[in-house]
Amino acid sequence: MLIVTGASGKLGGLVVEALLRLVPAVQIGVSVRDPKKLTALAARGVRVRQGDYADADSLRHAWEGVSRVLLVSSNARTSGGDPLKQHETAITVAKELGAERVFYTSQTSSSAQSQFPPARDHAATEAMLAASGLAWTALRHGFYADSAMGMNAHGFASGKLVGPEDGKVAWATHEDLAEVDARLLAGQEIFEGATPPLTGSEALDLADLAQMASTLTERTMTREQISEDTMLQNLENAGMPAPVKSVIRGYYRAAQAGEFAVVNPTLSRILGRAPSLMRDVLARNLA
Repeated sequence: MLIVTGASGKLGGLVVEALLRLVPAVQIGVSVRDPKKLTALAARGVRVRQGDYADADSLRHAWEGVSRVLLVSSNARTSGGDPLKQHETAITVAKELGAERVFYTSQTSSSAQSQFPPARDHAATEAMLAASGLAWTALRHGFYADSAMGMNAHGFASGKLVGPEDGKVAWATHEDLAEVDARLLAGQEIFEGATPPLTGSEALDLADLAQMASTLTERTMTREQISEDTMLQNLENAGMPAPVKSVIRGYYRAAQAGEFAVVNPTLSRILGRAPSLMRDVLARNLA
């Protein structure tokens, strides 16, 4: 059985929808903290069971009969939790149950030396997988295009994208990444260890996004650069929790260092088409 964790989230939900186009529903199981959210999916023949990375017994039940499992990475760090402990529990249970391969949603900047805190967690999780004795694939996703919209929602509304010095990012959409994740989970292609970077076909910084948004909306959109200290003070004034501030600061530092800038054709090759463009993401969100 193909198991998808986090199926009530955006990425996990899209992976399940993509899987349903590839394999019969009876071959798919989902693991989610609140199964009531997925009654419609259960009605379509997908096995829906309660599973939580913090509860090994729940995972043992939710993943019964697993052949391959997709571990959607935990975001516990932003709320003060420990994603590595959760990932360790999930990997241990996958091994206990005899999973033939574990897939993990990593990121292009995965490195123990990354400026971006989640990337260091991804690197540590990849190291756990490498030491586990399991066959594994780290899906090194490009930075989610939705994050560009979320991080700059106020800026797009006000006409001014404000932040410290950044750098180019090869944004990729959840939809494109979920399609590729599903194809690999279904066994259409095998990568041992980390995949090549699964990125969009162009790398853009905030100035590029501002210019693109100006053209699309026919109103002036500018890019204003501020110091890191000013940004952190603004976040403090807005009541942003310390873990979230650390992630945002890390994003700018990592972008400036070029950690998200690589453009790789692998996503396009597996999709069999060009990845979605940020221009289309902006047009959809700013309409």
